[in-house]
Amino acid sequence: MSKFPLLFLLACICTLASCNTWKPGKSGQHKLAQKTFVILGASSGFGRGVAEQLGRYRARVVIAARRTDLLHEIADTIRKYGGSALVVTCDISKPEDIKHLADTAVKTYGKIDVWINMAGIATIGKFWDTPPADQVRVIDVNLNGFVNASYAAIDIFRKQGYGTLINMGSVDSEVPLAYQAAYAASKAGVRSLSLALSQELRIAGYTRIKVVTIEPWAADTPFWRHSANYTGGTPSMALLDPPQKIVNAVLRKSLRPRREVPVGWKAHSISMLHRHFPRLTERISANVAHHYQIKAGPPVPDTVGAIYHPMPTGRGIDDGVRAREKKEKRQRKGQK
Repeated sequence: MSKFPLLFLLACICTLASCNTWKPGKSGQHKLAQKTFVILGASSGFGRGVAEQLGRYRARVVIAARRTDLLHEIADTIRKYGGSALVVTCDISKPEDIKHLADTAVKTYGKIDVWINMAGIATIGKFWDTPPADQVRVIDVNLNGFVNASYAAIDIFRKQGYGTLINMGSVDSEVPLAYQAAYAASKAGVRSLSLALSQELRIAGYTRIKVVTIEPWAADTPFWRHSANYTGGTPSMALLDPPQKIVNAVLRKSLRPRREVPVGWKAHSISMLHRHFPRLTERISANVAHHYQIKAGPPVPDTVGAIYHPMPTGRGIDDGVRAREKKEKRQRKGQK
């Protein structure tokens, strides 16, 4: 009998978590079609997934990132589905680029309903083996960039009187992960930024302006390929989620905003565990990260990835990491 409450709680978590990861229904798709979105970090991964899904729903989408040629490819896909697309080249770490993005979006469409900050970079490796300049660059993009982009979005929303700002956080926003020190610090900052903004807007009476932090588990996207890597091996994480889960959660919360949104049962579970057993959860997470990001991956040379300049590779939503890991696992079994 003592196990029943725990099993019941876990069942409830899994049920509630799965609701956020379903595709929007017909009514939701119709509502999305009436909206104008800005997506910063739209050239691959979650950002590309959200942009192309909005195209299927025939929404108006302003897509921004550093890889202009790839943005035009995505814009063609959006238009093929029946949506409207505007391409703006933008480096989120440059305030002048963000101002240009905001001005161009409003000039073209007249309003912005949802602004989504999804651009992000990471360094993976022992803190003392990772160049300090790379760590600072992560903070500059993931946190300072989000501050400037959030400022631009809130300025537009205050003039309109409404709008939804969605900032991409991570499970690292709540549970700091070993070997990703700067990334974890930046995502904790994003969460705090969003929560503080929500309270300021409430006090000021802007009840129709909402701020959301999406907190996904690790996913199979080009994030791993684009990260600066000083581990000596190919990094990954346990039980990677398909990116469509996070795409669906972002779309759903653009319609029904909530301040914090752990995505999927793994993110919900670790968030709950950390609230009750913080040091134990951090210890277990660190051990898992050590296995997947230091010990398990095939050897590769150190790289700065795409943290300073965009890479031509890693252009999709999914990056085939799960398929690669399954292949490596079969190979290891065959060698025994």
